[in-house]
Amino acid sequence: MPKLRGLTASVLASLALLAPAAPALAKPEPKAPKEFVALRDIDPTIIQEMRYKTRHNFVGEPVDGYRQPICILTRPAARALRQAQRRLLRQGYSLKVYDCYRPQRAVDHFVRWAKDLDDQAMKREFYPRVDKTRLFLDGYIAEKSGHSRGSTVDLTVVKLPARPTRPYRPGEPLVPCYYPAADRFPDNSADMGTGFDCFDTLSHTLDPRIQGKQRANRLLLKSTLEKVGFTNLPEEWWHFTHKPELFPTTFFDFPVSRGSLTPR
Repeated sequence: MPKLRGLTASVLASLALLAPAAPALAKPEPKAPKEFVALRDIDPTIIQEMRYKTRHNFVGEPVDGYRQPICILTRPAARALRQAQRRLLRQGYSLKVYDCYRPQRAVDHFVRWAKDLDDQAMKREFYPRVDKTRLFLDGYIAEKSGHSRGSTVDLTVVKLPARPTRPYRPGEPLVPCYYPAADRFPDNSADMGTGFDCFDTLSHTLDPRIQGKQRANRLLLKSTLEKVGFTNLPEEWWHFTHKPELFPTTFFDFPVSRGSLTPR
């Protein structure tokens, strides 16, 4: 009997080694602080075209962390956009947002893409005159983004009534982002002289080569947002940060989805 018990114990131990390991428990996703809101809940009239949920962006694929095509911002930034929208609606325009809160995992995706020098799929549209080896040096890509703090937004103005922007067709011929508006990818934005996310010095808000109606459109966006507390990044006509920021030193990584938000 002692030998049998020893043999049985040995067999059981062997079977235990062969048994599949119990699956590791998934790490819970981080949640947004209660100060974050969906822009649509604050102002449903603002147009949303969330580019990083689609393949029409400089990476060429949906970006990590964008689970739903929604704009999330800190409440003060969202309320300030509502004030700006009211001003613009009286003038026959609407705001349109391209990107709002951006999780750190999305920024990490950008960094990985920038280091992959073999991936030049979207170069002709988004960075036709910039060598990809210079994206970090020239400041187009960084390891941290103010968007991850929740009070920065990329946006434009649209003349009303807004025409729908047709869907991007992956693989379609690309056109440089600084070409005339009639030639580059169709966007219902007012003509700003370049497309959104154009890695080019022509995207500098006050570049002297941008004149006439294009300059007027940039100044309309800039002046309207400055009146409600936003500050423009001079290198990007579309990039604005609401001041003072609620989270000036914190970079969040919760996914872009309604499930990340505290229920109202």
